[in-house]
Amino acid sequence: MRHTGGVHLVTIDEIRVAAETLRNVAVRTPLLPCSWADPDRPLWLKPENLQPVGAFKIRGAYHAIARLAPDARTGVVTYSSGNHAQAVAYAARAFGVPATIVVQDNAAPVKIEQTRALGAEVVVVPLPDRESVAHEIAERRGAVLVPPFDHPHVITGQGTVGLEIVEDLPDVDLVLVPISGGGLISGVATAVKALRPDARVVGVEPELSADARDSLAAGEIVHWSPRQRARTVAEGLQSEPSDLTFAHIRKLVDDIVTVTEDEILDAVATLALRARLVAEPSGAVTAAAYLNRTELPAGRTAAVVSGGNIDPALLAEVLRRRPAARC
Repeated sequence: MRHTGGVHLVTIDEIRVAAETLRNVAVRTPLLPCSWADPDRPLWLKPENLQPVGAFKIRGAYHAIARLAPDARTGVVTYSSGNHAQAVAYAARAFGVPATIVVQDNAAPVKIEQTRALGAEVVVVPLPDRESVAHEIAERRGAVLVPPFDHPHVITGQGTVGLEIVEDLPDVDLVLVPISGGGLISGVATAVKALRPDARVVGVEPELSADARDSLAAGEIVHWSPRQRARTVAEGLQSEPSDLTFAHIRKLVDDIVTVTEDEILDAVATLALRARLVAEPSGAVTAAAYLNRTELPAGRTAAVVSGGNIDPALLAEVLRRRPAARC
């Protein structure tokens, strides 16, 4: 690991090790070219919604649990908006480890149901309490906490997304990545900048949960209240960066842009109708940025569609109200 201001930054070599661990576990999702994209800004989609748990989170969760010593695999605990919950439950079941997941009370019901179906115990609490409750349960039970983003083994697992992007599109110019707690963009940016230094890595977050944008502009973490961050329909993007992930973001991420709620939902419809991909709002923000942020640089663009665990009722409503999704 590299050191920046006392914080350890992950390396491309560590991401390559994670890729070997994840071989035959995480799907090596393809880059899908979009024939409907702007010819001056060709677009490829990285469909992480096709992972076994419907989101990229399987990469970091499985890698982190795989790195635990066998005698430490007596139980795992995490907190999550839903996708990391499913990933930890999936990985824990693969290793025969009991899992307890603390989720916020506004998590998508489909994510809670799928987490329980994977055999995990689910504890539902208000958003501001989920992390403290998870720590308390882990301490009381002597279990290992597997955080959703604030750990190098999680970040290196997520970084395999960036490794695959550059392997499949070596001349990529721009990589768009959803940003919340920052684990995904930390890993992706590490891989992309190591392999394709001239490429720009840009984070995308909802306008109603834009603490990472404000933090990057200020050069320090700017806190938005949980109530503020909970306003967005993209419930998977309601966390804030940690010291660890923000150190990666400051060093490696070129910019962070925001998208509106209408733009996010339009993008969900566009991905469904034009790309034939089911994306949750959190996973559609990169497509929303591609379609609406004209200030983004031209060039070969890869957009990470981070997850597809959308509530069926919401998807039906989006498609009913937005049948003329833009391409």
